[in-house]
Amino acid sequence: MKALIAMSGGVDSAVAAYLMQRSGWDCIGCTMKLFQNEDAGVAREKTCCALDDVEDARAVAFRMGIPHYVFNFSDEFREKVIEKFIRAYQQGRTPNPCIDCNHYLKFSKLYHRARELGCDAVVTGHYARIEEENGLWRLKKALDPDKDQSYVLYHLNQEQLAHTRFPLGGMTKTETRALAEAQGFVNARKPDSQDICFVPDGDYARVIELRTGQIPPPGDFVDCAGHVLGRHRGILHYTVGQRRGLGLSFDQPYYVVRIDAAANTVTLGPKEALFSRTALVENFHWIAGQPPAAPIRCAVKIRYRHSEQPCLLTPLEGGRVRLDFDTPQRAVTPGQSAVAYDGDAVLGGGELASELLSR
Repeated sequence: MKALIAMSGGVDSAVAAYLMQRSGWDCIGCTMKLFQNEDAGVAREKTCCALDDVEDARAVAFRMGIPHYVFNFSDEFREKVIEKFIRAYQQGRTPNPCIDCNHYLKFSKLYHRARELGCDAVVTGHYARIEEENGLWRLKKALDPDKDQSYVLYHLNQEQLAHTRFPLGGMTKTETRALAEAQGFVNARKPDSQDICFVPDGDYARVIELRTGQIPPPGDFVDCAGHVLGRHRGILHYTVGQRRGLGLSFDQPYYVVRIDAAANTVTLGPKEALFSRTALVENFHWIAGQPPAAPIRCAVKIRYRHSEQPCLLTPLEGGRVRLDFDTPQRAVTPGQSAVAYDGDAVLGGGELASELLSR
């Protein structure tokens, strides 16, 4: 059995490769070249696309005695991830590009490359599990709740799950590093990479301005009744739930409640205005391949670091679902992903819509 190992240069993918080889798999290592960091004016060593990362992955592959290749997917990454990221912010949404990278690059472009190479599986260092139950492949949480990454993998379909392996799903990060140390891997103590590889300093507005050559026009801050409160610097600089950096002073804390790209307005309100009991989700992907015939009870995460919340999920036409939470949720943010769970199994997920059903 042959496996293509996605090796980012970090410790997780290195140990994933080692575990697959130890299990008897014929392994091929590869690193995806996604982005030239200097294009965004950032130091190359600060992101997971750095030349040093390629060298670290190659060093681990050499130590294991397996071949290592670099695949240039920069065009696809620009089109499917960076340009979508830019469009989302221009539309007043807050995207999660790591989810898009998994969807379009690791488990689409790389998956097809693996098939071309005659590989039986794609392997990554994600902390998640895959199990087959009664002929159905299920994506499950990692056993270590602090490292679980199932949230960013909800796009996986049945065919992909059948040909994907997550060797770290039953491990802790401490155990992973200990294995890397024992094998003498150069990246055993390497820090984890930034979440957004092409925005390592967190200044996404600057990156968008650099890539588009456009400065977002200023507009009005308004309250929930539409009264003008002041001027904002351009909608790229704001996200729902934001409090700091508004440049205005009020008698009580005010937060970003809504961003209207068409009107170029940013609505501010008190904390209680942030809470929503219902939400609409677009392009919902069901891991089982089809939606349930009736509404279901489940738990939903509306952000990566958000705790799961009980709700009633109702499938709608056009790949949408309605979420009715048992208790109102803070800062339901358009563009972020809502991921549904049944216990430790991922049911599916999609993007929170700009349309708010209620507060």
